[in-house]
Amino acid sequence: MLEKMEVLDADKVIEEFEEISKNAERVQTETLKKILEENGCAEYLQKLGLNGRTDPDSFKACVPLVTHKDLEPYIQRLADGDNSLVLTGKPITTISLSSGTTQGKPKFVPWNDELMETTLQIYRTSYAFRNREFPISNGKALQFYYSSKQSKTNGGLAAGTATTNVFRNARFKNAMRAMQSQSCSPDEVIFGPDFYQSLYCHLLCGLIFWDEIQFVSSTFAHSIVYAFRTFEQEWEELCANIRDGDLTSRITVPSIRNAMSKLLKPNPELAELIHNKCSGLSVSDWYGLIPELFPNAKYIYGIMTGSMEPYLTKIRHYAADLPLLSADYGSSEGWIGANVNPKLPPELATYAVLPQIGYFEFIPLRGNVGNLQQDKEESTSLYVEPKPVGLTEVKLNEEYEIVFTNVAGNQLFL
Repeated sequence: MLEKMEVLDADKVIEEFEEISKNAERVQTETLKKILEENGCAEYLQKLGLNGRTDPDSFKACVPLVTHKDLEPYIQRLADGDNSLVLTGKPITTISLSSGTTQGKPKFVPWNDELMETTLQIYRTSYAFRNREFPISNGKALQFYYSSKQSKTNGGLAAGTATTNVFRNARFKNAMRAMQSQSCSPDEVIFGPDFYQSLYCHLLCGLIFWDEIQFVSSTFAHSIVYAFRTFEQEWEELCANIRDGDLTSRITVPSIRNAMSKLLKPNPELAELIHNKCSGLSVSDWYGLIPELFPNAKYIYGIMTGSMEPYLTKIRHYAADLPLLSADYGSSEGWIGANVNPKLPPELATYAVLPQIGYFEFIPLRGNVGNLQQDKEESTSLYVEPKPVGLTEVKLNEEYEIVFTNVAGNQLFL
């Protein structure tokens, strides 16, 4: 765990990344060995005949390609309170709920401390490359982060979205502090039970610390667009709150009101400054809103690829010349790659797979996309032709389906 006042050594992180990448084949073999050694006693692996072997050839020969649908009965047992070692060598204590974008409904995904560590590895790596190109000083970040309350499964396991499980982990806050990426909003706002009230207070906190904001971010691009569209409607009331030092009565959650009362003091000068800026911005359809309000911001950061690309036009309208940096490549089951070329626009973003965070295989598509998609939907134990290749065997300019085996008993296709 990072110490409270420790600052991440970005140069060292990049050096370690380059060294691991040069030895990706060896690292992948070691990663698979670790996964199989730590989880070899699990029921799922016990029945497959590995008999303690941990090499890639034995793994591929004995462990079938499956999808989440094949693993659902095992995961459901965990969620229902089966305390035996079903998928992993250590008991699973937490379940993540996926966004539902793949299957149309949320999936149960096992979550453990090892997955938290791979998340932090991705965050550190992407931050190191990002900060090399766009260095930030010791300021604050306007982060539109929301963490819903964890619930319980029928069997008593903690359950929440993947971001909830990350944000509520004590190691996350230490990591953000080390990366000089502390949110300007108090925890009570991030973990508030009402989305609108949290959003309003995120905006208010950003304005209070307007000259300290180093970057603006959210998990997904659409949340950034939604936040500033809301700002267009609420800016006058936000200014009134800052002028009078009195939070709007529409914020009713006691924990949020109490936390904001410690930040919000009467500041007529700041209110007038923001009012004048917004009066001019409203005439220009809010073009350049973000750099106008937060002049020390260096960039805007979030997942901007795939289904988030349609939001780029509006974000660029708000951003003017402020760079847009696409965040990393992952899924509810775990992270895959870091954006190590942050200067590229989101439409051209590329991601480097971190070979130490999971075992990766790649199925060459070669025109078989439709058949493979059908297999994924109907699968139990996929039969795939051509056979998957390893991380260091992929070829430039070819398309692949990713198969990812991680440390929490998850296997997925992307």
